[in-house]
Amino acid sequence: MRPDDARRRLRALGFRDADAEVLAAHFLAAEERGQIGHGLSRIEWLATWDSLETTARPRRVVADGGYERWDGSGALGYLVLHEIVEAQLAAPPAHARIVVAADTFPTGMLGYWTRRLAEGGLVAALTATSPRRLPHPSGGPALAGTNPLSVAVPSSDGRPVVADVSMGSVTYGDVLTGRAQPDELVPFGGDAAHKSFALAVGLQLLVDALTPADGFGAVLVVAAPESDPVPALRRLAAVPGVRLPGDRP
Repeated sequence: MRPDDARRRLRALGFRDADAEVLAAHFLAAEERGQIGHGLSRIEWLATWDSLETTARPRRVVADGGYERWDGSGALGYLVLHEIVEAQLAAPPAHARIVVAADTFPTGMLGYWTRRLAEGGLVAALTATSPRRLPHPSGGPALAGTNPLSVAVPSSDGRPVVADVSMGSVTYGDVLTGRAQPDELVPFGGDAAHKSFALAVGLQLLVDALTPADGFGAVLVVAAPESDPVPALRRLAAVPGVRLPGDRP
């Protein structure tokens, strides 16, 4: 699917032009980074939704210096995070701020959002919940979402480090695109899967405890940096075959 076709398809689903552009940009960025499960295939996935809200707008319901709470109000999580990121860049915290977002799903590649914040000069850590898909490593019912965590740190050289890790051995997007089977949705790590499971549960409860209603949500911590550690790390990593998180191959 070409970029123009993606935008047309999104508009045909009922999204206004500006929102279609936001969504298409995210999906195309995922394709460029090889994250096919978060890419253009998501347009056809959205088309299967029985109650797709295409005109809903997220709302910032609390803004109190170091704390904000947002409500997705039925808007797609991609659009909620877009509005949140734009708001933080427009009025960055003097020191740090926590942003809690309820009714925020799906959120796509979290590194896409934290990268934008880091490119704007802010340190960012972001997690988001999804339907419960990960069971305990010993088996049993699904207890947590794949609950990715992304951390991005800006750099004076213009090349932020962006880590973005899902707690699943595969993502749900891999299942949607046929690159993985549903039974492969387990915590990653093999014999050490208890570690990723513990983090998935911790992130699940963190978001659930801070969002005011049932459903899916996101928690963002954004802060002004006090130092510039990335260039020194890049000098240490300047050996063949070493690539820092978020760098293009």
